[in-house]
Amino acid sequence: MKYEELVKNIESLPPLSDSTILIKKLYAEGAENVDIIKLVRIIESDALLAANILKMINAPYYGFSKKIASVAQAVSLFGTNIVYGLVMNYAMREHLIAKTNAYNISPADFNDMCHVQSNLMMQWYSKIDLRHAQFLAPLALIMETGKLVLVDEILKSSYLLEFQDGLKKCAEIEVYEYDLLGTTSYHVSGLLFEHWNLEPLYVKMLQNLDIETEHISGKLEYYIETLDVIRTAVNVKNILTDESIEKASRVVQSLDLDPEHFTHVAKRIKKAYDKSNKR
Repeated sequence: MKYEELVKNIESLPPLSDSTILIKKLYAEGAENVDIIKLVRIIESDALLAANILKMINAPYYGFSKKIASVAQAVSLFGTNIVYGLVMNYAMREHLIAKTNAYNISPADFNDMCHVQSNLMMQWYSKIDLRHAQFLAPLALIMETGKLVLVDEILKSSYLLEFQDGLKKCAEIEVYEYDLLGTTSYHVSGLLFEHWNLEPLYVKMLQNLDIETEHISGKLEYYIETLDVIRTAVNVKNILTDESIEKASRVVQSLDLDPEHFTHVAKRIKKAYDKSNKR
């Protein structure tokens, strides 16, 4: 696979749905300035989008004891930032088929992984900086989307089995992707977000996530380091395993944050996730 071909394939993807474009316009001045009544009305006007959002937020790992039955209730409980992530997640999945078995993970488990990443970001980081947590949680939900593009290329290739075998053995998924494919799935996610005109800072974060942080500074570096904690704890090989939580907690400590708080939150989410898988 040539990088130029990958970019060409991304550029050939159709635009997002009309309702998604309208929702993006509502967020043009920031999530805190969104007209909630208009947001609910637009979501409800798209029956499939509304049904999908309600399906996602009623998943057991979110831990609600009572079913959330309306879009208005969902927006009220989750806030405009998380709803943005849910909308974009659904909109992008309309154009990208989740053939995730090339990554040794089922589509259902891949979907769960993305939600667990977002949930962990929100529950962990909201105690540190609520505003930043609200901004990063939607990205955590959709940052793995690039894998859906790469997997399509891998399935067309002659090295599917080689990729799967190497993935099982590798220590760092991103390093392995780059060595074999010449790019990483997070960089591809950045290309997708750029193609669909999503949040520019999301694009910058994803395109720099696998670059040495010594070349990055300020808020961008801060955000990237936070995302790195999440993908260390939750990824296609390890969804909140004891080992991945411990590894992520060491990253947390290196950032001069409280590793005990992180571990407590991660294990609480892991308990809910494991419980949902037994149903």
